Amino acid sequence: MKSKGLPWPKLIPGILIKRYKRFLADVALENGDVVTAHCPNSGSMTECCAPGSPVYLSHHDNPKRKLKYTWELIKMPTSLVGVNTLVPNRLVFKSVQEGAVRELGGYDSITREVTTGNSRLDILLEKGEEQCFVEIKNCTLVKDGAASFPDAVTSRGLKHLVELQKLVSSGHRGVMFYLIQRTDAKIFKPADSVDPAYGRELRRAADNGVEIIVYDVHIDFKAITLNKKIPYEL
Repeated sequence: MKSKGLPWPKLIPGILIKRYKRFLADVALENGDVVTAHCPNSGSMTECCAPGSPVYLSHHDNPKRKLKYTWELIKMPTSLVGVNTLVPNRLVFKSVQEGAVRELGGYDSITREVTTGNSRLDILLEKGEEQCFVEIKNCTLVKDGAASFPDAVTSRGLKHLVELQKLVSSGHRGVMFYLIQRTDAKIFKPADSVDPAYGRELRRAADNGVEIIVYDVHIDFKAITLNKKIPYEL
């Protein structure tokens, strides 16, 4: 079954002037205005934050928001790229609910944001006494067709791998789900040059029974949809 995906809010085109302080981006809109948008991505965004690139923002009227614009997409030479790290969790959750992720089918219930041990994991699937814990990671770094995670050192990501291994050793199912928010990846690999400790722990986790699932997306200016499974190499 195909996922129906997530529709984008109305997208406002512009040109990226610069990204700074991780969560801020100055963007020149088509009407000549320059606005500061929230960048909902804590990573380095290597390869997808070049000044002069076409970007697409959403606008929000919430009076409590300091920044009225959110950076959603950037247009790269080989793909549109989703930069909003909130999207993968929403998209994977919805896709699993709709039965679009065959590897995670057959469960009776699905719960978001569950605390276990010293970590909070993104999804818990249950069927009777069976439990499957899923941690979802956003991947935007692609070089020469190879997608990599992480794009910055991640102690939090390392903690998730350790927790998943504990759950597997206790008899549960543990899954790392990497969502590539672009369309130009042919294979997934850990980014050893960025965070060698994460790469080592991911290999250890796989050896200890943690499953790895990688998907890319179909992405256009209307919606983002789960697309196809991508092979990985550890």
